[in-house]
Amino acid sequence: MALPPTWLTLDRPSGDLEGQIYRALRQHILSGRMAEQRVTSTRALANTLGVARSTVVKAYDRLKAEGFLQASGGGATRTAAIATPLSAQPAPKQTPERHRNVGAGEELFKPGVPDLSHFPHAAWARCLGARARALRIHDLGYSDSEGLPELQSAILEHVSTTRGVSARPEQVMIVPSTGAAIDLLARVLVKPDRDDIVWMEEPGYKAAHMLFQAAGARLVPVPCDAQGIDVTLAAGGRPRLIYTTPSHQYPTGVTMSLKRRLALLDIARETNAIVVEDDYDSEFHYGSRPIAALQGIDGSGVVAYLGTFSKMLAPGLRIAYVIVPPWLVADMSNALRLKGAMVSIHLQAALADFMREGRLRAHVRRMNALYAPRMAATVEALGRDCGHILRIGEENDGLYFATWFHKAGINDEIVADALNAKGMAMQPMSQFYLGSAKPGLLFGIARVDAATVNSSTKTLRDGLNEILSGTA
Repeated sequence: MALPPTWLTLDRPSGDLEGQIYRALRQHILSGRMAEQRVTSTRALANTLGVARSTVVKAYDRLKAEGFLQASGGGATRTAAIATPLSAQPAPKQTPERHRNVGAGEELFKPGVPDLSHFPHAAWARCLGARARALRIHDLGYSDSEGLPELQSAILEHVSTTRGVSARPEQVMIVPSTGAAIDLLARVLVKPDRDDIVWMEEPGYKAAHMLFQAAGARLVPVPCDAQGIDVTLAAGGRPRLIYTTPSHQYPTGVTMSLKRRLALLDIARETNAIVVEDDYDSEFHYGSRPIAALQGIDGSGVVAYLGTFSKMLAPGLRIAYVIVPPWLVADMSNALRLKGAMVSIHLQAALADFMREGRLRAHVRRMNALYAPRMAATVEALGRDCGHILRIGEENDGLYFATWFHKAGINDEIVADALNAKGMAMQPMSQFYLGSAKPGLLFGIARVDAATVNSSTKTLRDGLNEILSGTA
């Protein structure tokens, strides 16, 4: 067999010549163009390509081990028979994705993401590199599944100072994400055979809806207004869990009043329920200091407090935490160990140093200074250009804000899809409801350029007018 250079050429500067030969031959065999053919000897192919014979031998050995090459009589080697060539197989059916990402640079007004261009690379690299070189032998073993004690203490010190949380380090569980924390709490506390009920803020976090439902819970929506969740309006039985975002309600952005907080704690004590307090972005407040966490005023051990570094630093770090009541520590530790949802010890150690050195607080201060004018500029420009179409929510802290359509009956999912196709990435408000929804759009401000936001909102206005007029 002669080997045409058109399909077996080597990129020598990139290295791994053995791998290049292996991949090229494998792909050609899978295509059906080399079915049951005798292959060139290793010596002849090596001479043709100008590589060591051992390089070709190793590539052939990999193909033999995977069944692509087979030895035949007389010592010759032939390619395997491919029943259905790869090129002849039908392409997998593509399921349309609603609000599919269109490219990081084009996702204007996308909520839920921080501005990663200001990530403190140098400081983080120093912390991570130092720990990678000098991590204690003890910490490299099968340490406590709850997390590195240094990070548990650093997190507790941070949230005690900034959020008024009261706990001990052993109550802090390190997990990869807020979703992982919700999943663990659901696994421990929800029993499908009991028909356990979870009260959910309405509107509320869609991922939490899905995680609780996957655990077998029955969800009961509880309305939110300008003061937050109103438990006096809850209907549908005694809750096992109550999910809430009291400091910055998601997605409306409102802050729960003290009266509502106390009522929520009272009902949790009366029904023996656990309040899941998701404090996902409390660090970003522009007008005033955020009020203390619900956990800090809980004197009965009914609140599990969730926090994450996804908004403060970067989602890709995959580090979050849950602070549970003392009586729940053992069960949560067992569930965490069984689930195997641990965070790399090197990342935990680096983050502990990053926090102890004051770098996290410094980064949050810098980002607040960046986000505040972006929020103000976006709200002002949107109100001016699109105020006749959208009503903007009054709460404008954090990394997003909610809007609602003035006109009734608009399908906000269709609108969001059409805007997505134009390079925008707002989310429809209806997706956050379990019951009857109020249509609107959720805007993110983290990636907005305050200098050019006026042109962006004018583009949005034109897009909305086109879509809503039925000519999109």
